[in-house]
Amino acid sequence: MQTMTHFVLAAGLACGIAAAFDTQPALAELKTEAVAYKQGETALEGYLAYDNSVSGKRPGVLLLHRYDGMSDFTRQHADAVARLGYVVFAPDIYGKDVRPKNVQDFVAQSSIYNKDRPLMRARAQAGFDVLRQNPMVDPARIAMVGYCFGGTVAVELAEIGAPVVGAVAIHGSFRDHAPEAAKNIKGRFLILHGAEDTVAPLDEVNKLIRDFRAAKIDWQVELYGGAEHGFTIPKNPAEERANTLSTASMAGFFRDIFRD
Repeated sequence: MQTMTHFVLAAGLACGIAAAFDTQPALAELKTEAVAYKQGETALEGYLAYDNSVSGKRPGVLLLHRYDGMSDFTRQHADAVARLGYVVFAPDIYGKDVRPKNVQDFVAQSSIYNKDRPLMRARAQAGFDVLRQNPMVDPARIAMVGYCFGGTVAVELAEIGAPVVGAVAIHGSFRDHAPEAAKNIKGRFLILHGAEDTVAPLDEVNKLIRDFRAAKIDWQVELYGGAEHGFTIPKNPAEERANTLSTASMAGFFRDIFRD
């Protein structure tokens, strides 16, 4: 497979988030529901969102949550991606009865899975299976997007050969991935990252890029000048630009991979 590399340093550029959705048909009705399922004996509850006006099978997107779990952020971003015309499922990595309330809880819960990658992958795989088995979803056109901790999960699931056509990591964290596992990635990979991220610094990104290059997968990176970790909740004009640009890049990426 041909390797594609594309670096974009965003500083002083602006475009409206709405532009990412301009080519999409008007949404008649957004449907959402909680979905109960299990991984082994552990009860989980994910979140499903889709456009009820679309008929027939359509692409699916697995949306992997941040370290705060099944939060309003997760549901709002699932709704936004569903408005692009996709069936979106946000899997519950932590468990139905685990809803962390503060940063201390967020770190404690995410650390469990960061230290136990087989469990992380099993929870992600269980969510992927729910999405793939949904009768509205075309199983040949499934992608992933992960935010923060969800970026780690996206890499781990991709690296066990999940049959996805593409994956996006938005201000992801990329520690402790097995270098040789990148060869198992099936689809394209897009990293959207803040250049000033100290939580997941560029050394982490560069390590993952080295793995991707060695595996000769199809990958792309956009770096946003002035943006720190978590720029999807902007704290300054640079992060507002990063949020806008990353939203547009994600939408364009999905259009491309689902059209191929």
